[in-house]
Amino acid sequence: MKLFAPRYYNVFKCIADRCTHSCCIGWEIDVDPMALEKYDSLCHGYGDVIRESIERGDCPHFRLTDDDRCPHLDSRGLCRIITELGEDFLCDICREHPRFYNFTKEGAEVGLGLSCEEAARIILSSDGYGEFTEVGELTDADGAPFFDGCEIRDEVYSVLRDESISYDGRLSRIYGIMGVSPFEKGREEWVALLSSLEYLENRHKDLFCAFELVKNTPRELEKPLERALAYFVYRHVTAAQDEDEARAELGLSLFLERLLCSLAKNSPEADIAELARIVSEELEYSEDNTEALKDEFYIYDL
Repeated sequence: MKLFAPRYYNVFKCIADRCTHSCCIGWEIDVDPMALEKYDSLCHGYGDVIRESIERGDCPHFRLTDDDRCPHLDSRGLCRIITELGEDFLCDICREHPRFYNFTKEGAEVGLGLSCEEAARIILSSDGYGEFTEVGELTDADGAPFFDGCEIRDEVYSVLRDESISYDGRLSRIYGIMGVSPFEKGREEWVALLSSLEYLENRHKDLFCAFELVKNTPRELEKPLERALAYFVYRHVTAAQDEDEARAELGLSLFLERLLCSLAKNSPEADIAELARIVSEELEYSEDNTEALKDEFYIYDL
């Protein structure tokens, strides 16, 4: 199956020790069966260190240090598995992060997750989000999905790229595509929901709960917000399994865009790419949080 990606995808490269929000800190790192077999086959040397660092069981993972660091992250912020053995010895999650995959009727697609600071910088500074390039193949992919969210995504992108219309006018048109809008609820309802979610950092909860439903987007925020919305739609709407879920995923995407707008408006001194990274880390990468937000956009029969 052919693998496609947005035009900006090939620009990405892990910045390793220059990263200020390392994905090797604060996250449980699972060890997949193939990597575990490789580690068990190593004779002495650093193989002993790796084996001693793995918590065995139903879901093997690296045992984090007392300060929540991967045991193989050195003082310079570099991975010792890479420096000692090479990238071929990374487990799947380390090799793939921050990539995600979706499957369409045209083939598989890969993207970069916004929770990575370098990916966030690239996504929010790059045009051509609707232009895709072939980047390889997936040999173990399943068949084409029954439902393909690309048609809805393409319709959203068609409106989003129409600069003859104001940015807020484009958002209004997108709200009408599937009849879903974050303005269906008031600020108090959204703040109550945001307050009920689980957070990695309490300061982020305080940040999110200052949420405002911004109706007039500041001009300087329009372009990065356009790119952020395109990313949210690419990641979430494409993955929908049916029309109801596509509607909920579009609602989620539109809410995350307004949340980012609110954060940037309330913190004009902050880097919007860093604010987007926080939104992604706290909401996109928590299944419970994304499901709670998506649930607000489903239509239930009474």
